[in-house]
Amino acid sequence: MFEMNRYVLGLCLGLAAISAGAHDEPQIEKELWWSEAWWNEGVIEAPRNYEVVVEEHNYESDGVTIPAMLARPKQAGKFPAVLFQHGRRGLDDLIRRHVRRLAARGFVVLAPDIYQAHFIGTHPIEHDYALEKDVNRGVDALLSRQDISSDRICLYSHTRGGYYTLKVATTFGRQKSDVACYVSYYPHLQDPNAPEPLQVYGFAGEVEQLEIPVLVFIGEQEQYQRRRVIESSIESLQKDGKPAHLIVYPGVGRGFDFRPESVRTFADELASKDAIQRAADFMRRHLRAD
Repeated sequence: MFEMNRYVLGLCLGLAAISAGAHDEPQIEKELWWSEAWWNEGVIEAPRNYEVVVEEHNYESDGVTIPAMLARPKQAGKFPAVLFQHGRRGLDDLIRRHVRRLAARGFVVLAPDIYQAHFIGTHPIEHDYALEKDVNRGVDALLSRQDISSDRICLYSHTRGGYYTLKVATTFGRQKSDVACYVSYYPHLQDPNAPEPLQVYGFAGEVEQLEIPVLVFIGEQEQYQRRRVIESSIESLQKDGKPAHLIVYPGVGRGFDFRPESVRTFADELASKDAIQRAADFMRRHLRAD
């Protein structure tokens, strides 16, 4: 009886440990947030701010005209290049504000509206694989500009845009020479047409093909199925020794970067400002921009 009780006790303790481990918060690498200058000298890195100009831009993709928003600093000169890919919302007014905020950090930002190009409404359920090539063509359109200072670009996205840009980097092979880094807010890192079990418990095979530096932002209150996939994706890349980083913001959930004033919280604001500044520093470093 004693042996049986000891076995049951051990089993219970083991299950409790596994259960507790399943809910552990991921540890953010200290290098992503620690500042010796701030800690020792009180130095706060000031963000770069540029007045922004916006123009409507078009490029061709297999006979289809792709409308795009082009935002860049008003100041004369060349700036590093970023391709911003929208998610299921499309390129609506809230997302266009994010494009402007990114350009205000000192980038030439091209944001294709691939749904408008194909008369697709907002929040589509099924994924149209043909649209991936339109995003890929955006890389060519951006690299052909004369006002960019970088010979490569960074991919920047959110939600389903994260899957489009993942495919551009891997399936289209752009990470080999044209793309320097991958940045995304709560990205969809699974084929949107995959069956439900894969949406919850797996990630797209293309994730493991990533070789470029990766930076992903999510909120602590992100949807379980999306958070699980993102965390397992980053963990897989890190285990392979690849430069992949995940930042989890406490007190916020999905959409913290664009939630409107009527529902916006102080935590959303803090997370948004911190994320875009960290993303800008990350991209400048990998685009080798001053």
